[in-house]
Amino acid sequence: MPTILVIDDNRAVSTALEVLFSLHDIITLHAESPQSGLALLEQNDVDLVIQDMNFTADTTSGAEGEALFANIRERHPDLPVILLTAWTHLEGAIGLIKAGAVDYLAKPWDDRKLLATVNNLLELAEARSELDRRRNRERRSRDQLAQRYDLRNLVFEDPASERVVALACQVARSDLPVLITGPNGAGKEKIAEIIQANSAVKGGPFVTLNCGALPSELIEAELFGADAGAYTGANKAREGKFEAADGGTLFLDEIGNLPLAGQMKLLRVLETGRFERLGSNRERTVSVRVISATNADLATMIRDGSFREDLYYRLNAIELNLPPLAERPGDILPLAERFRPADKTIGESARAALLRHGWPGNVRELRNVIQRAGLLAQGERIEASDLNLPRPAPARQASSEEPDRAAVEAALARSRGVIAQAAAELGMSRQALYRRMDRYGLKLP
Repeated sequence: MPTILVIDDNRAVSTALEVLFSLHDIITLHAESPQSGLALLEQNDVDLVIQDMNFTADTTSGAEGEALFANIRERHPDLPVILLTAWTHLEGAIGLIKAGAVDYLAKPWDDRKLLATVNNLLELAEARSELDRRRNRERRSRDQLAQRYDLRNLVFEDPASERVVALACQVARSDLPVLITGPNGAGKEKIAEIIQANSAVKGGPFVTLNCGALPSELIEAELFGADAGAYTGANKAREGKFEAADGGTLFLDEIGNLPLAGQMKLLRVLETGRFERLGSNRERTVSVRVISATNADLATMIRDGSFREDLYYRLNAIELNLPPLAERPGDILPLAERFRPADKTIGESARAALLRHGWPGNVRELRNVIQRAGLLAQGERIEASDLNLPRPAPARQASSEEPDRAAVEAALARSRGVIAQAAAELGMSRQALYRRMDRYGLKLP
């Protein structure tokens, strides 16, 4: 059963509320002073507080209630609080609502209105509790993953990232080729490092080659090596990446840029473990775990004839798809904290701006933005103005006074129930978003 704490020096008030709530299966605790109320909060699991604004005889300023509210908010920032007083002060009410109070009711109150408010708040509190429980489960799952595997200090908190990391760890012991797909800058190489670190050849070399960073005529030489005189400028024999990775792992980034001739030779190496250097007829044998990555649509390239279908299926024995950062919103702030300078903190305005941005450049863009902001920030805190991010397009027409039900549902879905992120996207406070959810009858996803 839900529990409400009533902090009011008038015993008649607390008795009336206790009777009202008992008829609706709600437990009521009572405290007659701010000090005893704060003590009860520390001793009990309370879902909602209803507090008076004045506790001293002949006092009507509301200062005592404001101080009590500030104490509650400091110790329990997410606990809903309803203010109750016989003396209504509009300015004080507005100030405390902005500070996080959910409602401000005058004595004598309307039972039906009070009950409706309380029931809605209790439902939202239960939704928040369920969200907290889900986050705790996710945190425990991440901790267990980190204990079992070497995650190479990867920073992630979003469930979408955890699924990819868990699968990478699961397939790491296999010697099958792995294809990692996802946009540029999303962190595909880091996933490859995790696979290597937990593989049967983790003690061997980890060699990388970006197939998109070299001219097509040089990629084969980089992969397979070349004898002296194999091409213009080849004055001496050189070892290729496959030889360098023997007994370990070769990571081929931007595999879609590999020319067709190189694709045919790569397929042969994957099938037989044998190859020849350019300009040589001597066959060499290697044992290499191949991990490849691409941001290209290989299926379309196969239809266009620019990528071999047989190589695709050979590389794609296991596919890991790493979503763009915008689809992993839970990673944004943890990564920003990792990238920030040690002598700077990230302010609330900057955090909200980071969550609103679409991150077309993914993790690489986020790192650059935070490092640049760390240099530009004048004080100890990075603010939104230091990030130099483009202003977001308005989420709704300027003539609209508030987001409609569809906009709120969409924001909640994109944020996976993270209220702070959804509120930032909609341009409102968390309390305002809770009120919209209440009005539209919405619950956290």
